[in-house]
Amino acid sequence: MIINAEIHTMDEKGTVIKNGYICFENGKIVETGDMENLHSEMPDAVDIKGKRVYPGFLDAHTHLGMFEDSLGFEGDDGNEDSDPIMPHLRAIDAVNPMDGYFKEALSAGITTVLTGPGSADPIAGQIAAIKTFGKCIDKMIVKAPVGIKFSLGENPKMTFHDKDRAPFTRMATAALIRETLAKAQRYCIDKKNFLLDGELYENPDYDIKYEALIPLFNKQIPAHFHVHRADDIFTALRISKEFELECVLVHATEGHLIAEELANADIRGILSGPFLTDRSKPELKNMSPRSPGIISSHNVHTAIITDHPEIPIQYLTICSSVAVREGMDKISAIRAITSEPAKICGIFDRVGSIEKGKDADFVVCQGDPLDIMNKPVEVFVGGVPTLNISKN
Repeated sequence: MIINAEIHTMDEKGTVIKNGYICFENGKIVETGDMENLHSEMPDAVDIKGKRVYPGFLDAHTHLGMFEDSLGFEGDDGNEDSDPIMPHLRAIDAVNPMDGYFKEALSAGITTVLTGPGSADPIAGQIAAIKTFGKCIDKMIVKAPVGIKFSLGENPKMTFHDKDRAPFTRMATAALIRETLAKAQRYCIDKKNFLLDGELYENPDYDIKYEALIPLFNKQIPAHFHVHRADDIFTALRISKEFELECVLVHATEGHLIAEELANADIRGILSGPFLTDRSKPELKNMSPRSPGIISSHNVHTAIITDHPEIPIQYLTICSSVAVREGMDKISAIRAITSEPAKICGIFDRVGSIEKGKDADFVVCQGDPLDIMNKPVEVFVGGVPTLNISKN
């Protein structure tokens, strides 16, 4: 139990408990409330003496554990560019929880991340939502898969142009995605028909790539589209509409230029960033830290991301503070690393706010979590204080 806390729940009502408690058991929150209503304190209660408590921070787009710290090819497991169509690749088979950046994520209050393949392939594989505390990836999973990674724009072109194979153009990238989705749809229909009438219909031969895409068509998970330019954003929307996919836009670097169109688009939300980096390629020419503020002001669900290791993951709160400096509402910026990414990514039942039944993941701060001079005093994952443990 935590007592005497200023609790910023980040729930739907924006509830702040000025002097409250959080009771948790077996890794889950069982009760929160005002200290005046706490009739009996548990002997092991942690008195944080008025410090602020927030939900564990969430970075909704990283490659944590897949491009490892201080390693080259040996630790580069994020891009399998031997084939442009790789939906069956699973992030959890590549993540190394012993990578040093996991401890740095915890030290910054980041308790949950989405990690997955890079953007070399038009269809790159399965994304996983995981905790940042643990040694065995199987015990750290929040949800896997939580999405399928698709990539548009320059990256697939550059990757396969050097290999002298398609796609060379944006047209070919979109065409390969459409071809695969169409075949996977047919595969799904054939499987359903066989289950309905095994005498009339044949069971299709097992195809691991199409199997991986079935959750998309069943709307169990969304498609995460890597996009930067506005035209690529519209291509992602077009493909999602054609195949009735739930769509998440990743980066959306020019999203602020088409914010009104995005406000009327059928998308789960936008994972905005990284914007504390250089304009390393032409499609980043309109990159701006004003982007998440502009997009969220149009009532589009917006999260802020690091794209680790593009920006080291421990600087997630700095990204949010810069967004505030550039016009984003402060509460929206905190929501952009707590409740908003959890909602966009379909894991708000587990993380993103301090509410009964959710994971006991908290960040304890001396003051404003977006103040660069502040750092977490303690970080709880599943009710376990982790900062001292993670230093070992």
